[in-house]
Amino acid sequence: MSYFPNVDKIKYEGVETKNMYAFRHYNPDELVLGKPMKEHLRFSLAFWHTITEDGSDPFGVGTYQRNWDEKDPIETAKNRVDAFFELLTKLNMEYFCFHDVDIAPQGESLEEFFNNLDIITDYIKEKMEEHNVNLLWNTQNMFSHPRFLNGASTSNNADVYAYSAAQIKKTIDISKKLGGKNVVFWGGREGYETLLNTDMSLELDNMAKMFKMAVDYANSINHDIQFLIEPKPKEPMTHQYDYDAATAMAFLQKYDLTDDFKLNLEGNHATLAGHTFEHELRVARTYNALGSIDANHAEKMLGWDTDEFPTNIYDTTLTMYEILENGGIEPGGINFDAKVRRTSFEMNDLVLAHIAGMDTFARGLKAAAKIKDDKFISNVLDEKYKSFTHGIGQNIVDGKETLESLSEYALNLKEIKLESSHIEHIKSVFNDYLT
Repeated sequence: MSYFPNVDKIKYEGVETKNMYAFRHYNPDELVLGKPMKEHLRFSLAFWHTITEDGSDPFGVGTYQRNWDEKDPIETAKNRVDAFFELLTKLNMEYFCFHDVDIAPQGESLEEFFNNLDIITDYIKEKMEEHNVNLLWNTQNMFSHPRFLNGASTSNNADVYAYSAAQIKKTIDISKKLGGKNVVFWGGREGYETLLNTDMSLELDNMAKMFKMAVDYANSINHDIQFLIEPKPKEPMTHQYDYDAATAMAFLQKYDLTDDFKLNLEGNHATLAGHTFEHELRVARTYNALGSIDANHAEKMLGWDTDEFPTNIYDTTLTMYEILENGGIEPGGINFDAKVRRTSFEMNDLVLAHIAGMDTFARGLKAAAKIKDDKFISNVLDEKYKSFTHGIGQNIVDGKETLESLSEYALNLKEIKLESSHIEHIKSVFNDYLT
């Protein structure tokens, strides 16, 4: 059975095409800075928003029209896998991601859940081999079920903590089974509502212990995996422990986990934290911790995680510039953690939305490559910080100065000459790369 019978495999047709079901900018094999576009972008399809999302929001029930549900939960799960891989291949993507509860029914016990996961991951493995695609990352949902109302690895309940450990172990086992490249930790409820009843030190210590157990287990089964933390500032907890990239890095440094973990950053989460996405990417890159990204953006006039498909070229250009400056993002990728709007309820809207996101990132890549090739941003930085390339500035950079020597230098200054940043001009020239 075809779930998208009226859609052929999406091909690149260029900007002149009138075909809705074609790429206008994403040409997988086009060379950009000497490397095929698909290798720069490493697009990934997300199972949850693509398959399990129903279009509901805080103010209304679901609107999506979907055609894969059966009375038997396992049959429904297999239908969803079929639909997912059909979409994956028609979009010409090579990677995918999922949470454990996305792909298999949880049943009445943890044992039943694990058995269901075995059945469905066996089926997924067959599909992967058939369609020659790869698992970018998988993760465990430890936030939706009521048992996680006080968190998972930060729960006040030791039984919940043990249950969480079992889910993480199963996630790592599945990752090895399917040849996963990364495993993500998203602390959906790892935080607190009020400090009046929170032992922050105990909770952070316990979360670090869980991460270390995950690393130890992966090593014990000889699974070479990149672990990722996905920061998010709020929603659902009042304060999340992984608030943003800087907070996550402080945690990793405190608990000596920087050799084992990098960050999976999301555009909408950056917005919720009061940052731009490029800020979060730059922070991660500064710490050598840029691991992977979730591609979406927020409607800034709404106050929650809207997870819209990325269609802003300004944003994707800055995103791809950071990735290019990072030397790429492998073994991570660009995962479309995005959902179609409630008004885009037809099955084929899933295809159209991903085409829009992929084309927007392709345009961002080409613009960022031109910026990098022209050395536009690097020249701006060289000009701004030129005082640190000679004389007293170079001595500061080289660590040759002291408070005493700098004080003596400052006392002999007759004047300090400042230079304008010309920031409006810089932003205007940057816009030229977006056309």
